Amino acid sequence: MRTHNPHRRGPGEAGRPLVGGVWGESTLPPRPQVPSQNLSTATPPQLLTRGFNHPQLSVLYRRFLNLLISRPWLGVALALAIPIVGFARAGTLSQQFFPPSDRNQFHIDFELPVQASLTETERQVQDVRNLIVQQPEIEKVTWLVGETFPTFYYNVVAQKESVSNFARGLVQLQPNLLPQPIVRRLQLQLDRQFPQAQVLVRQLEQGPPFESPLELRLYGPDLDRLRQLGNELRGVMAQVPQVVHTQSTLTEALPKLGLQLDETSARIAGLDRAAIARQLDANLEGAVGGSILESTEELPVRVRLKQGDRGNLNSLNSIELLSQEEAIPLDALGRVELLPDIAEIDRRDGLRVNIVRGYLEAGVLPADALAQFEQAWQASGVTLPQGYSFEYGGEAEARGTAEGNLFSTVGILAVLMLATLVLSLGSFALAGSIAAIAIAAVGLALAALRLFNYPLGFMAILGALGLVGLAINDSIVVLAALRSDPEARRGDPKAMQRVVDRSTRHVLTTTLTTMAGFTPLLFDRAGFWPPLAVAIAGGLGGATLLALFFVPSLYSLAIRAGWIAGGDRAELEAVPD
Repeated sequence: MRTHNPHRRGPGEAGRPLVGGVWGESTLPPRPQVPSQNLSTATPPQLLTRGFNHPQLSVLYRRFLNLLISRPWLGVALALAIPIVGFARAGTLSQQFFPPSDRNQFHIDFELPVQASLTETERQVQDVRNLIVQQPEIEKVTWLVGETFPTFYYNVVAQKESVSNFARGLVQLQPNLLPQPIVRRLQLQLDRQFPQAQVLVRQLEQGPPFESPLELRLYGPDLDRLRQLGNELRGVMAQVPQVVHTQSTLTEALPKLGLQLDETSARIAGLDRAAIARQLDANLEGAVGGSILESTEELPVRVRLKQGDRGNLNSLNSIELLSQEEAIPLDALGRVELLPDIAEIDRRDGLRVNIVRGYLEAGVLPADALAQFEQAWQASGVTLPQGYSFEYGGEAEARGTAEGNLFSTVGILAVLMLATLVLSLGSFALAGSIAAIAIAAVGLALAALRLFNYPLGFMAILGALGLVGLAINDSIVVLAALRSDPEARRGDPKAMQRVVDRSTRHVLTTTLTTMAGFTPLLFDRAGFWPPLAVAIAGGLGGATLLALFFVPSLYSLAIRAGWIAGGDRAELEAVPD
């Protein structure tokens, strides 16, 4: 029996190729041969198509994941090691609620003894200005004598008006100069050149306003005892090396004219205390003797002793007082002397208070100086008697108030976050694990601040709160991946290792890109942004451990303990390496 073979060529058909299963003439050109080595070089590099991949490192990482999933307590301990260290070392962090401003300006407070005249203050301020303008970094200096400037910076408040012994100067630096080193140098020079005055060269600060970095308020009933305690504690405060000047509100004394009256001589002359006081007031302060019309305004004319006689103690002794019969010199009725009198008596909440203030070198953290003052106070042995109390003001009070306002809503936000997690995850155990990650993230931020030696302040607290959100986000990514895989959801160790391994690339990518985004903030010369950047970028490394090690380990423990729904416990045996 003959069969037909379509591929068999008949006689005379050997030169005809087969096209589409039909014999016929071919008009197609021959196909060129491409060398195999050209094909391999035409493909893109593996790094661009599949990313970084290191086989040996991948094998070690998978084995490590198997170890942690098979021994979940080890994974929990490893992930929480850094947060625990952060909380343990939090007490050693310096505190600075806001760093100084980097504005190329600073101001100078110049204060003479309280009895100094406006003319004397103006003369010495001119000498100060001549010294300042010699500095090459100074562009402009403006002074106001007798009062403070109107508010030119949001937390520099005008507090003094019509004060003859006070002046404030505003110094403008050349562009792109940081004021701190210039402030320190000028403080030393002005203290050396003007020892008779209290000169404060002050850098502009951030945050709420306060009069002085260190402030101690002493409360008590007796002014003399308050003054004594203030002077003692002022001496203790001056022992702190970073303190450049101290003040006490009850220390300043005004010269007061006192008359030791001879009662017998006054009665013989027919004068009593009230009559003598009226005549002395008329001679020294003046009596209205008429008025003049200046344009449309009537001005009173006051008659009194001339300035030279009013300021001379010998002239005051020879003032003649009118009695019923004749004029009697004042020194015939008693002895005139100058007595110190308290310049001002401050009250706070109805209580007498003596405020002791300390001013620091530029760049010194007030919290560190306050800690040194407390140690010096304990060593000095100065104690407050019964009925006297104290409290701290200044930067410590402003920082405490601001931190209280900042944390006042944390409780409400925590409850809302926990409720959202419970509703989203459908499990209190899973929501609790995420809440534990939020607490651990705060410890990571504290550890980063301690490692890089940054103070704990407003920006660092904001960084810690931001890190909490990033850590929760990475952990939810891993947790959602575990819950979406049926085998990993039941707690199968192999499946959990596979899911975490697959999520690692995404978590690491998020971590590295976020850290790179915050890196430019580390180069802020004024120091305002670096605490925030360090808290977030530095803590993200530990947050990655929480997402990749803590979450699967805690998930495995939760399934084994029956806290969340899972598979048969027999499926939860460890996978050998």
